Amino acid sequence: MARIAFGLGTSHGPMLSIPPEFWADRVSADRENPQHFFKGRTYTFNELVDVQREERLAEQITPQVCMERHARCQKAIRQLGDFFEEQKPDAVVLVGNDQMEVFTSDHIPAFAVFWGQYMEGHPRTPEFLAKLNRGVARAEADRTPPVYTQYPCLPDLGRHMIESVTADGFDVAQLKKLSVGEIGVNSAPHAYGFVYRRVMRDKVVPHVPVFVNTFYPPNQPPASRCFEFGRALARAIGSWPENWRVAVIASGGLTHFVVDEAFDARVLDAIRRGDASAFQGIPEEMFQSGTSEIKNWIVAAGAAAEAGLTMKLLDYVPCYRSEAGTGSAMGFAQWC
Repeated sequence: MARIAFGLGTSHGPMLSIPPEFWADRVSADRENPQHFFKGRTYTFNELVDVQREERLAEQITPQVCMERHARCQKAIRQLGDFFEEQKPDAVVLVGNDQMEVFTSDHIPAFAVFWGQYMEGHPRTPEFLAKLNRGVARAEADRTPPVYTQYPCLPDLGRHMIESVTADGFDVAQLKKLSVGEIGVNSAPHAYGFVYRRVMRDKVVPHVPVFVNTFYPPNQPPASRCFEFGRALARAIGSWPENWRVAVIASGGLTHFVVDEAFDARVLDAIRRGDASAFQGIPEEMFQSGTSEIKNWIVAAGAAAEAGLTMKLLDYVPCYRSEAGTGSAMGFAQWC
C-alpha cells in the first residue's frame, strides 16, 4: 500500500523571485488599492500606516533588512529542493490554488482533483509580460518554463483519489485538461509552476494536482473543512495498492498582501500540533486575499496528521515592502 513519506510547505510569492531592490516597485499599486485585508477588516493604505505606526515598520524595509530576508528565503528554498531530491518520492500530491489562470468567475470549484495525463506549462509571451510591472515580470521565470512543457501526472491515482474522497463525503470537481482561465492562459497555475521550477528543479515527479478555492467567495471551504479534506486525501493515498512513497506538497501563503506575524504564528502552531479543533475557532474573515493560501498548508497539515507526521518549520520570514505592512510573509516547512 502507498504511504505518505513526507510533506513540504512553501510560499510562492513574487518577492521570492524578485531581487529586494525591486520590492518597492509594488508599493505604488499598494497605495492605490482601497481594500487591504488585515486582521479581519479592510483598510486603505494610509489607514494601515496609522494602524501600524507603533510597529515601526520603516525599520523593516531598509535595504539591509530586505537583502538579509531575501537571502534567508533563498536558503530555505534550497533546503526544500535538496530534501526533495534526496528523498526521491515515487509520487507527489501537490496542493495549490488557482487565480483565474485556468478557472473563470463563472466556474470555481471549492475542491478539485486533476487526473489528466499531464499539466501543460507555457512560456509567457512578451505581450503578456508587458502587462506586468518589472518585478512581477521577473518573477514569471520562477513560475513558467522557458519552453512548452508537459508535466507528468498520474491519472489512475487521481481517479482513485476522486472516488475515495467522494466516498468520504467530499464532492470534488474533476479536471483532465486545463481550460483557458480568465487571464487568458491554460498553463499550470503559478502555485504549481513555482514548485516545479524551484523545489523540483524542473525534474517533475509524476503527481496529482489538487486545487483549493482559497481566494474567491462565496464557496471558499473553511479552514476546518480544509484540514478534514487533507485527512481524506491521506486515506485515499493510503488505500492505493501500489507500494509507493508519496510526498504531499503545499504551495502558497503565508499572510499577504499585508503581513500579520501574530496570525501566522497562531496558524503555524496549530499546523505543527496537527490540531483540528484549532482551525474551527478562526473566523473566515482572517483568510482573505493572499492570506487565504494558508489553507493549502492546512490541507497538507490534515494529510500529515492522518499519516502521523509532524511539521518542522525551516524558516519564517516576514518580507515587508512598505511602512503600511504590505508585503508577504514567507514560510518553509517539512513534515516527517
